[in-house]
Amino acid sequence: MIAATVAGAPVPTAEVDAREAALRDSAQAAALPRPHTSEGRQLRRWLTQVLVTERVVAREAEALGVVVTAATPDTDTVLPDLTSRLEIGSIAAGALADPLARALYAHVTSAVDVDDDAVADYHRRNPRRFPSDSEADALPKIAAMLRGAARRRAFRHWLDQRRAALVWLAPGYEHPGDPRQPDNVHRH
Repeated sequence: MIAATVAGAPVPTAEVDAREAALRDSAQAAALPRPHTSEGRQLRRWLTQVLVTERVVAREAEALGVVVTAATPDTDTVLPDLTSRLEIGSIAAGALADPLARALYAHVTSAVDVDDDAVADYHRRNPRRFPSDSEADALPKIAAMLRGAARRRAFRHWLDQRRAALVWLAPGYEHPGDPRQPDNVHRH
């Protein structure tokens, strides 16, 4: 049985089983949902997303000739804080733990930048964000922050497009947030 395909190549359910077993054998096991429950099925859907994303990254890196080099950014450069991890999403953030994914990120986002007007506008709207810095000191920090956010957004959109083009998910392995799958219910 297959959980998904990436560019026609199967992702066997055995790989999802193995990834789930590894999690259930880890120190985080107590925090995981019980198997065969709605939440347990959602975990398997999330693990499937992780697996297909890893394959999309590997396939696209090969297709684009991207390799890990000394210039490959480290994880803290790409994802400097919790906010950056939240804005890019757990699947992409997890993928970016891999140096190849970060090399691909650098390649895909290399042309993404912010203009001086956006930086100045941010500074005007958020004067207390860098209260102890002069404007000359604050502007490069703001530019770096906005550039990082723009690059994460660009990579997330690019990755979403590549997954949409390359990935087929078997019934029961849909994205956890897909409103068409039966375990996606809104609860408080």
